[in-house]
Amino acid sequence: MDALRTLYPQIVTTNGMIAYDAQGNEVVYDLNAVIAKENEIKEAEIAAKASAQAKLAALGLTPAEVTAIIGN
Repeated sequence: MDALRTLYPQIVTTNGMIAYDAQGNEVVYDLNAVIAKENEIKEAEIAAKASAQAKLAALGLTPAEVTAIIGN
């Protein structure tokens, strides 16, 4: 949903695969672009988590402590 609204900020609601603007009009969108953006967002989250883990480890935290702070 974040990817869809990032690419199409006029979308305010969805019903299944159909998206609507504030006036209730259907908004046509490119599903492939939304999927690509979703993957981009997920990859950025993974990279940010890996960076945080590395920084905490560099500070001397144990793997268990890093996991307690960041999660799996």
